[in-house]
Amino acid sequence: MSSKVVLITGTSSGIGLAAAVAAAQAGWRTVATLRDTGRAGALRKAAAEAGVELDVRQLDVTDESSVAAAVDGVIADYGRLDAVVNNAGAGHLGTLENESVADVRDVMEVNFFGVLNVSKAAMPHLRSAEGRLITVTSVGGVIGQPFNEAYCAAKFAVEGYMESLAPVAASVGVTVSVVEPGAVATEFVNNIGLDVESEVAAAGPYADALRAYLDRTVSQFLNGAQTPAEAAAPVVTALTDDGPAFRIQTSEWARGFTGTKLLDLDGSAVLGMTNGWVGR
Repeated sequence: MSSKVVLITGTSSGIGLAAAVAAAQAGWRTVATLRDTGRAGALRKAAAEAGVELDVRQLDVTDESSVAAAVDGVIADYGRLDAVVNNAGAGHLGTLENESVADVRDVMEVNFFGVLNVSKAAMPHLRSAEGRLITVTSVGGVIGQPFNEAYCAAKFAVEGYMESLAPVAASVGVTVSVVEPGAVATEFVNNIGLDVESEVAAAGPYADALRAYLDRTVSQFLNGAQTPAEAAAPVVTALTDDGPAFRIQTSEWARGFTGTKLLDLDGSAVLGMTNGWVGR
């Protein structure tokens, strides 16, 4: 088959779903993966409405055997793999005193080690294709955010890993990029399973700070969030452009927000901003 093949993780909703449809519209043979194929209804409906075909497959990024089976299956069926989009991830809310180390390990398992599992399995094939390795991170991979310590730590780790990998991968013909969304109107926040009143009641000495943070965050998602399609467009840019940038923000807001950190040599600008999020 002449069409280039891309495998995208976490396509049941949000950015992953929109990116899968947009990649297919751009002419890519798109293998849209998700942990539970029973949740593929919205994905299949969106593909049908867009008039594109997706190859929907099971892949759990935390299960190395599942990852290997998915990648091997793509090679068996298409003979090639030209790009991977690491999109699967899980949100998390918590702070040091009020969560276990096991909770933090679980966040790292999905958001960091899951990316590594998929990337490692795909890399030999991406080398053969001189392909692309694209990872959806977050503005939270650049700026640490209150009550998101574990999530931001995982995204920081992904950004550091990919930034370090990029020149090594380039030496064998593979282009590495990270895509940094800000607030996106997706199921991602809902999937945290957040009960605001219960969280605040259980926060102990951090209750006032958590309330202030949640009020600010809910307002941001209600009033300033991108649509999944808007956030997915730069993913397709990373797939299709000649020589895409390593770091790609999905909006002007995300560019300005991450720029605060990249110009902040002593950390005062970032902490001056985030202190205000918790009412200080």
